[in-house]
Order: sequence, then structure tokens, then C-alpha cells
Amino acid sequence: MKIDIHTHTCLKRTQREKNAWNPKADYCADPQELKRHLQQQGITHAILMSGGETSRGWIEGNDTGRTVTARDPEFFSWMCNFDKTDPDTVYDRMEMYKKQGAVGVGEVMINEWIDSPILESIFTAAEKLHMPVTFHMSPEPGYAYGICDRGGLPLLEETLKKHPELTIFGHSQVFWLEISADCPKEGNEARSVMGRGPVIRPGRVEELFETCPNLCGDLSAFSGSMAILRDPEYGIWFLERYRDRLCYATDTTNQYETFPLGEYLDQAVSSGRLSRKAYNSICFENAIKYFGIHMEEK
Repeated sequence: MKIDIHTHTCLKRTQREKNAWNPKADYCADPQELKRHLQQQGITHAILMSGGETSRGWIEGNDTGRTVTARDPEFFSWMCNFDKTDPDTVYDRMEMYKKQGAVGVGEVMINEWIDSPILESIFTAAEKLHMPVTFHMSPEPGYAYGICDRGGLPLLEETLKKHPELTIFGHSQVFWLEISADCPKEGNEARSVMGRGPVIRPGRVEELFETCPNLCGDLSAFSGSMAILRDPEYGIWFLERYRDRLCYATDTTNQYETFPLGEYLDQAVSSGRLSRKAYNSICFENAIKYFGIHMEEK
């Protein structure tokens, strides 16, 4: 059994940008296709990400997650997200979305420094409302998309310490590349690649996991997979060490996207390299704990 804490869907199949990893994966699937594809991978429940309060192209907003979950609550939950407007009313809006069933906030991708007024408002409200936050990360404003931090993630550290009761899930290449101490600290493209090769310890991700108990890890996509697979010995250590703060996820958008971590976890626990305790925690127990998913009702 696996719970996937990071997926995407559109109410109707919608074209999107070309995927550099797989040219066929150039669309966002409807909920039925997404569900079938995830179930084939042993996933029994999926959390849908939102792109904001309004839809933009294939990036659908809160209404999509709310609608899909209402139609199929046994398989889907949803997270709310925010447009870059009205920092002073974020708390009220988030409280409304929580009452409507949102289980968290994400994936936050407002392209500003982490300590900007709108992002600070989101973090403050989420802490008060006990809503976990998942982010995508960019090296600086104006480049790609995602919340922005400098090399070494100093602003993320400040936010984690400023909001000790806020659970933040790290995600995307810029975050997971920092698992190794030798990762580039400058250059937008250099900081946005997939990590490869042995991990040099201690990387900033490990340091932040050690010093900030409210930091968690979203293991989705190639960024999360490569953080674990690039150095198998270290990867197993990392999974065991932080097993109570890591969640299985895929970042799946359509049937052509299949990421290697799920099969790797299955093989690792079957061979005895990964403990059953760590496997269960990562694959479903932590999702239940952090997002309040009631599997007995599923």
C-alpha cells in the first residue's frame, strides 16, 4: 500500500509543455486516467496539488482539487494554493479552504524570495491552521517557477526556525540538489539540475533535517528519486534516519510518467536493505500522520 502525496490532474485532458524526460508526457491527464495509472503502481490514495486559486493553462486551481475529491473521496484528497494577491486576507482564505476539505497547502510556487510578504503570510496562516506546506523552488525571482532561496538555503532555514509548528515539505531540484555538500551554490541552471554521483556529507538538506524538526521531504519526481538513488548506501541511511519525516510521492501528471523510487523501495524492503518500519512510515504512515488521511474509511 502506498499513499502518494503529490499528484496533478485536470478535469479534462489538457495539453501542456513538452516534457524533456519523455516527449509523450506532454499533457495533463483527467482524474480517471491518473487514478488507473497510480493504482497500477500500488497507490491506494493520492493527494492532488493545486496551482493557485485560479487556473492558468494546464495548471488548474483549487476548484479542480475540490471537485475531483468530492467525486472520488476514497481515492483523492486535495491541497489548496494561493495567488499572489492580498497577503492580509490569506488566513481567512486558507481557513475557508480547510473547511472545504483541503489537507494542506501546495505546491506553493510563487516566484519570490521566501521571506516576501505574500509567502510569509502563507507560512504564518498555515502554521496557525496546522496545514502542512509543500513548495517548488527556484534559484531566484524571474527564473522558472517556485519560491526562491540562495545557495545553501538560508531563507528556508530562517523560515523553518521562525515557524517551528509549521510542517514544510521540501521538493524539486533546487532543494534536493542540496543533499550533497558539493552542489553548486551559484548559477540558475547549475542549481536546477538533477543530482548525480556520490553524496558528500553533510549537505545542507541533511543539516536542515538535523536542526529543524519541522522539515519533511517530498520524495516525488526525478528530483526526489535521484536524491535517494544517486548514492545507494547514503540513500538507505537517509531513509532510515529520517523515516518519520519522509513521504512517498510521484508528481505524476499522466500515464507516461513513472518514477523509479516506488519500485526501488519495494526491492529494498524485500531484500532486507530497508527496514519494514521505514518502508511503512514512508509509503503510507507519514501521509496519514501529516495530512490526516483516514485509510480505514478508504
